[in-house]
Amino acid sequence: MAAAIIEASKKHPKPDQVFSYGTAGFRMKAFLLDSVVFRVGLLAALRSQRQGGRTIGLMITASHNVPEDNGVKLVDPMGEMLDERWEAHAATLANASSDEDLVAKYEGLITELKINTSVQANVIFAKDTRESGPALVAALTDALNAVGANFTDYGLLTTPQLHYLVRCINTQNLPDTKPYGEPTEEGYYTKIAAAYRKLMQGKPRQGQVTVDCANGVGAPKLKALAEAIGKDIFDVKVINDAIDVPSKLNSQCGADFVKTQQRLPPASQASALARCASLDGDADRIVYYFCDSDGSFHLLDGDKIATLAASFIADLVKAAGLADLRIGVVQTAYANGSSTAYITKTLGLPVVCTPTGVKHLHHAATKFDCGVYFEANGHGTVTFSLAAHSAIASHSPESPAQATALENLRALVDLINETVGDALSDLLLVEVILAHKGWGPKEWNSTYTDLPNRLVRVEVKDRSVFKATDAERRLLEPTGVQEKIDSLVGKYKQGRSFARASGTEDAVRVYSEAGERAEADELARGVADIVAQF
Repeated sequence: MAAAIIEASKKHPKPDQVFSYGTAGFRMKAFLLDSVVFRVGLLAALRSQRQGGRTIGLMITASHNVPEDNGVKLVDPMGEMLDERWEAHAATLANASSDEDLVAKYEGLITELKINTSVQANVIFAKDTRESGPALVAALTDALNAVGANFTDYGLLTTPQLHYLVRCINTQNLPDTKPYGEPTEEGYYTKIAAAYRKLMQGKPRQGQVTVDCANGVGAPKLKALAEAIGKDIFDVKVINDAIDVPSKLNSQCGADFVKTQQRLPPASQASALARCASLDGDADRIVYYFCDSDGSFHLLDGDKIATLAASFIADLVKAAGLADLRIGVVQTAYANGSSTAYITKTLGLPVVCTPTGVKHLHHAATKFDCGVYFEANGHGTVTFSLAAHSAIASHSPESPAQATALENLRALVDLINETVGDALSDLLLVEVILAHKGWGPKEWNSTYTDLPNRLVRVEVKDRSVFKATDAERRLLEPTGVQEKIDSLVGKYKQGRSFARASGTEDAVRVYSEAGERAEADELARGVADIVAQF
């Protein structure tokens, strides 16, 4: 096998670059990724063997990044992000200095992790719509062939669809575990569409929702999902669906554009009070928004989605007679302070704050029977513990009202993609809740008022010099920077700001809040100026 790896690796030489596995895997300019994807393929096979041959997923995407970028990340057997302890192993292989060094490190991992290489490795993978995808798939298959892994190429998928497939495959034959669903793309649509139709029975039609798909893979997949549901109960207008023009991906559109610019995508022609949403390039984020009758723009971001979901689920659990289930919300430092106050004071639910990155939020969410987590950027989902699944499935209602609530709760569990944030599933979740509450976007937005906020990206020479603590809300290094930020924040009413290093690029994200819009903008610029000095 060593000879086969060396021979295949020669086709994918490593550039003079140091690689690190960040919060979203490896992500960078696509021309740098060939050797990385090859080596991640080797790791995927090892991960499968270490898991007794269970299927591992691999997604080639750079999500909301520019078209010239690409990335690769691994998906563990239950559809969750790669075990954090294996991120270092990914970096070890990616940074091997030569073909021979790669084999030495590969064999070293086999010894260190006590991997039985006689176990058949199983890997599935997919890609988004980027031009660089096919070449990177070729590098991946070279690696999998070199180590004799079984693999299936699912072609174009959203990232959450791949996570769904991994979990479906691995729960098919597990004892005492209900299969997650049919392990096909069609099975994904069938499961979610059936749940949506059930939840919308007897509910008035909400009118059309306009969805900006960032000219990414979410566009054709949303259209397929809408067809599976039926236009009679899901009227969606898809915009920014030019997947045949790669340069348009995430350009002046998408969830990240709307969140950071806090305005409509230029291609949108939203009428007053119409529901609008934007996905990102691989459809794992979603934000909602609308324009008031006077033309003013209102963003309904991940915080608003989390509070909407937590409120609805808490009411449904109580109505079903399952009030003992522990419901909690997980946020990051980017969560608007008003949302945190609303969850704790109005909804009466606990809030946990974690560092940025879905792997941190997801892990914290699983500590609750029902954990709701969304980053402010719109990336999130709802998780249910094994105990919650069992209680919901076996509970006997004591009244017709409880029976109805229980039916809806069971359908809601099927509607939600628990494996990872899923923009398509989350879109339907929001549509269901608004229909049940009889709300439009304005009523939803009025639950609480966001503090004005601003998010700024600052390019830096080396993001690694910025080290944070307290769930990334305070900087430990560079020395003295946090004190300067604190001094600046103290000048603004309801001021709050923090700076954290990006997990994927040499940049620092600066977030600020203040009582007035102009002050939030001014505070963000001031902190950005402090950060830019390093």
